[in-house]
Amino acid sequence: MTTPVTTPAPAATATAPGGAKGAPRLRRAKEHRPGRPRRSKLLTVLTSLVVLYTVVPLVWLVVNATKTQSGLASSNGLWFADDFALWDNIRDTFTYGDGIFTRWLLNTLLYVVLGAGGATLLAVLGGYALAKFDFPGKRGVFATVIGAVAVPGTALAVPTFLMFSKMGLTDTPWAVVLPSLVSPFGLYLMWVFASEAIPTELLEAARMDGAGEARTFFTVALPLLAPGIVTVLLFTTVATWNNYFLPLIMLKDPDWYPLTLGLSAWNSQAETVGGEVIFNLVITGSLLTILPLVVAFLLLQKYWQSGLAAGSVKE
Repeated sequence: MTTPVTTPAPAATATAPGGAKGAPRLRRAKEHRPGRPRRSKLLTVLTSLVVLYTVVPLVWLVVNATKTQSGLASSNGLWFADDFALWDNIRDTFTYGDGIFTRWLLNTLLYVVLGAGGATLLAVLGGYALAKFDFPGKRGVFATVIGAVAVPGTALAVPTFLMFSKMGLTDTPWAVVLPSLVSPFGLYLMWVFASEAIPTELLEAARMDGAGEARTFFTVALPLLAPGIVTVLLFTTVATWNNYFLPLIMLKDPDWYPLTLGLSAWNSQAETVGGEVIFNLVITGSLLTILPLVVAFLLLQKYWQSGLAAGSVKE
């Protein structure tokens, strides 16, 4: 007699939302919309630390520029003193030492206009030529430019001083202006920007219409290079404005000092015998020194951002 085999009843399955039995319930994965980036707590914390690291020195500079020399020693560095002396400090900064701060400011503007402006002009011309013209040795030029970008400016300061000393140009404005005309990074940036921003077909169309190379550059290429020009100009301006080591070894006459070297000389007075302590003027002068750069970045921010993003997306 055969014993019948009993088949176990199937386990109850979840009912689908539509009412059909037997369909397993699946967990729906979270959809990621491309337009809404994911939030990262770690990235938020790191960004907050960077912002704090950047803003705190600026806050300290603004707060302490409102204090007198005695107020700097008797108050908290991140809060105001009892007396508000910002306007007095500004007036004393421009009148101290027979108005030498004004001379330093004009010297810095001279170095920026000639040095940074000339470096930008050379970078634009060189970058356009390297991007749109073929010539023997182009790869060698590219390797040289990349190598020059990797060399820090301080490593070339002493050889530059020896060369300018042989030429008799030390302790003159040319000792600061001429080295500032060379900007390997600006040249490389304009090279990359011109390669992406100027279509070769547009240049060929202008040449077929009878335009010469000069007219093609100024009427066709130059307007397209405006964002890159502004970006290079900002980089070279900041580098020349904040240049300290090169003027330090090149200049001896205080009348040719830039702002960086002049403020350092004021700061060193406290360490000399009989020197006057004017830390309040040093802090106020530092605040006045960074204001032109802040204004320049705010006014040219739109062009600067578009220049940095050029060539990042391929069509």
